[in-house]
Amino acid sequence: MSIYDTLNPQQKEAVFTTEGKVLVLAGAGSGKTRVLTHRVAYLIDKMNVEPYNIMAITFTNKAAGEMRERVDKLVGYGSESVWIATFHSSCVKILRRFADRLGYDNGFTIYDADDSKSVMKNVCKNLDIDTKMLKEKTILNEISSAKDELLAPDEYMMRYGEDYRLKRIAQAYTEYQKILKKNNAMDFDDLIMNTVLLLENEADVLDNYQKKFKYIMVDEYQDTNTSQFKLIRLLTGHDGNLCVVGDDDQSIYKFRGANVRNILDFEQYYPDTKVIRLEQNYRSTQNILDAANAVISNNKGRKAKSLWTEKDGGPLIHFRQFENAYEEAEFIADDIARKQRKENLDISDTAVLYRTNAQSRLIEEKFIYEGIPYNVVGGVNFYSRKEIKDVLAYLKTIDNGRDDLQVRRIINVPKRGIGNTTISKVTEYAQSHGSSFFDTLCIADEIPTIAKASSKLKDFADMINALRKDAGNMGLVDFIREVLDVTGYMSELEADSSDENQSRIENVEEFLNKVVDFEKNNENASLRSLLEEVALVADIDEVDSSVPRAMLMTLHSAKGLEFKNVYLAGMEDGLFPSIMSLSEDDPTLVEEERRLAYVGITRAKEDLTLTCAKTRLVRGELQFNAVSRFIEEIPKALMDNRVHQRTSFEDRSSTGRKERSVKPPVPFGGGLDSLKAAGISKGVPSSQKAVPGSKPDYDVEDRVRHVKFGEGTVTDMESGPRDYKVTVDFDDHGTKIMYAAFARLEKIN
Repeated sequence: MSIYDTLNPQQKEAVFTTEGKVLVLAGAGSGKTRVLTHRVAYLIDKMNVEPYNIMAITFTNKAAGEMRERVDKLVGYGSESVWIATFHSSCVKILRRFADRLGYDNGFTIYDADDSKSVMKNVCKNLDIDTKMLKEKTILNEISSAKDELLAPDEYMMRYGEDYRLKRIAQAYTEYQKILKKNNAMDFDDLIMNTVLLLENEADVLDNYQKKFKYIMVDEYQDTNTSQFKLIRLLTGHDGNLCVVGDDDQSIYKFRGANVRNILDFEQYYPDTKVIRLEQNYRSTQNILDAANAVISNNKGRKAKSLWTEKDGGPLIHFRQFENAYEEAEFIADDIARKQRKENLDISDTAVLYRTNAQSRLIEEKFIYEGIPYNVVGGVNFYSRKEIKDVLAYLKTIDNGRDDLQVRRIINVPKRGIGNTTISKVTEYAQSHGSSFFDTLCIADEIPTIAKASSKLKDFADMINALRKDAGNMGLVDFIREVLDVTGYMSELEADSSDENQSRIENVEEFLNKVVDFEKNNENASLRSLLEEVALVADIDEVDSSVPRAMLMTLHSAKGLEFKNVYLAGMEDGLFPSIMSLSEDDPTLVEEERRLAYVGITRAKEDLTLTCAKTRLVRGELQFNAVSRFIEEIPKALMDNRVHQRTSFEDRSSTGRKERSVKPPVPFGGGLDSLKAAGISKGVPSSQKAVPGSKPDYDVEDRVRHVKFGEGTVTDMESGPRDYKVTVDFDDHGTKIMYAAFARLEKIN
């Protein structure tokens, strides 16, 4: 039996159509990765294409890793020569060879968001930009958008220079690029923009890669921006073989620069394109697919397609509307806990999705209350934590001494008695003599203005130079341990036994675990390749799958994932779709939100629950919301349509909102501050009020009754700074941990 016999007819057509331009419209869960990997195998196995002549590009490290693993299994020997990488890592490979053509050293540093922000702070200071009026983040976002559109600083100035605000951004852009170039550094957007610039201006380099990549495949093509589109167009050339795979219905990254027109207009750019539609879904039940199809069909800017499956219809979609966001979060936590107890729910195959990060707080509180383990995807990135940034700054300084930003970060970490005045003098000397900050440190004893501190500066420079010599002579793990030891960084952490420092030590140790894995899985592991991987890592790549946990994440973070049980929370007009998309006179904004809803619905394999609240606290004010229009676009026959707390699915009026009397939301377990924030001072009978901090009239081993969980036994009580934390083993609901003042437990005589 051939490996291609497992493909359906449309998948086979996509695999066997190898020449020319091919557009594969792959609906959610239709097996696009399977098509791409089998296509690589077919080219090598049946078309006798050399593996090194094949390029496959995707967006995330996770996707590239999965594709690499599958290709290795299908192809076997020679598969390692297939170029499988993300856009950014592909550009890094090219620039490492040819960055000198652009005036960089080939050992350039890759700046992350924090590095860029530090540079921009200095730029704003130097240009006397009032960051209260024009924030650094705003300027960086505008620069990123300019680079996505391949606009250099001078072109940006010519296009927008007549507007005072944009002129100031253009000035900041110019200065920002000068500093990056001086530091021999590039940010993420530079990686692609500079590669395009290289290919446009260096004919021999372009010719080299066009001859090398005879077959190019691009995954998630709907997410490409202008610079990525131009990069692929250059690499392919006029006669190259290009296959792009994507789904215009899942284009949800406009805010990152993604241009859905790249896929919608593909046939205009390449008139002889062969279009193949993958519509058979292997993930979800038909009820879920019918709901998704019904919602997305309301978009006008799309290519027609309709998902179907051979699976049974499956359970109806659950819709629940609540009085407020507290009750919504409580229901989700209770429902998951119930399914764990009664239906053997696999907690790791459960996800709660929401439109904004701010929605996670209440859900997290309820999960903690119910004892449900969870991960919040998209929280503080591991590599953005201070201690990890410090360690990386040392490693980047060792790898690239021209990077002033990294050197300044760690020159006095741990403290070496080098003050800000001395650092300013070094900076001034370096700028006036056109040298790097680090090179100036190496000759500190020759500079009269810093003679007093020269020995400390020289010692630091000598330490870095000594470590630089050792970098190529030791294994990565041993070398990084030496860096931590010689610099005194770990010693300073270990000298402080606080919980915060213990956490930092654990994070540094976790980084070493990362290095161990990296060295084990990369035959030619080096300090530079490690720094490249760290710079390119994504949030979702960092989810720890070893511990079973429910996933909490925004809808944007959920793309590409799938779960048996999915909860879509906050399905309200003004929240989802967002108020911004409704207030602008631009129908494409609502269409992008609808695509986001389509992505959310199609993450569910078997069970989908949609929830919303009549009222929600937004910026401290009570907001009344109508049911999301996306809910109303789902045929009622697909939903159980059960309502909650005497509310009606038809509550919405023709104007999108209906006046009704709604009681204020009372937070459960939220504390006095939450009550005050909600503007609530009444509503709890005085006989039931508890005073936080006062000892309850029950003790360990006493029997108590809870208004919701019924009767149980107190197993533990712990006095806190404001209240008693009580653990109760309830007869019918398991063990719960709560605060006495708000649990309002009644002792049973």
